[in-house]
Amino acid sequence: MAGMVEKRGLGLWLTHLGLILGVAVIAFPIWLAFIASTVSQPEIVRPPMPLLPGDRFLENYRDALYSGVNVPVARMLFNSFVMAMGIALGKIAISLLSAFAIVYFRFPGRLVFFWLIFLTLMLPVEVRIVPTYEVAARFGMLNSYPGLIFPLIASATATFLFRQFFLTVPDELAEAARVDGARPMRFFVDILLPMSRTNIAALFVILFIYGWNQYLWPLLITTEPEMNTIVMGIKQMFPAGDDVADWPVIMATSILAMLPPVLVVMFMQKLFVRGLVESEK
Repeated sequence: MAGMVEKRGLGLWLTHLGLILGVAVIAFPIWLAFIASTVSQPEIVRPPMPLLPGDRFLENYRDALYSGVNVPVARMLFNSFVMAMGIALGKIAISLLSAFAIVYFRFPGRLVFFWLIFLTLMLPVEVRIVPTYEVAARFGMLNSYPGLIFPLIASATATFLFRQFFLTVPDELAEAARVDGARPMRFFVDILLPMSRTNIAALFVILFIYGWNQYLWPLLITTEPEMNTIVMGIKQMFPAGDDVADWPVIMATSILAMLPPVLVVMFMQKLFVRGLVESEK
């Protein structure tokens, strides 16, 4: 028995050691980026690079927020936030309604429509980008928030996940709601939405990060600097030709670009984990 306890204790220590090493490997580059955002340009280019924060934190982050190649970084952060929120909320809303219709309404070709939606998983934005751009241009959505959001809000994955969850909901709930005189949308709002909150939270985190990290579509749909996203802005900050990069400001911008997704994950961590591992009924 003592040997088993010792083995278990050793395994526990090794597990924790492995976790600590893994976190260190992941966090060290981020720490270096933060250090680089708090020092001066000569300190970065002169080896060895410091491993402790410098004294230019406020100056570098102020320069990062109110500077940029063509537009202030604060504006690009706002554009990315609007785009990410619009994509996440739009995908969830459309997927919830689509899954609700497929599961609870009997209409001809119901399964055909579901599998057509599911097949769009094989058609990412890069495959359909030319016709999507043409449609967006014809509707006058270039250089606009609708143009950044609407072409990306359909989600086969979220529709499939919500459909699978709705199939686990007991039929007795729908029957009871029908007997009580509740109309379909009342059943959807009062029963299905509260039961889906953890799934919604988990998908929101994933979809927000998906929208925040978009690069190719915003690059095509926006030609005015005022509509640039933060991912585009970081790419534009890198020097071209013989120009010298302002690395402290670039690193400060990179840290600012990481903050919103990190904060979303931190504040929704419990719901995110529950949405991934639980199946509420």
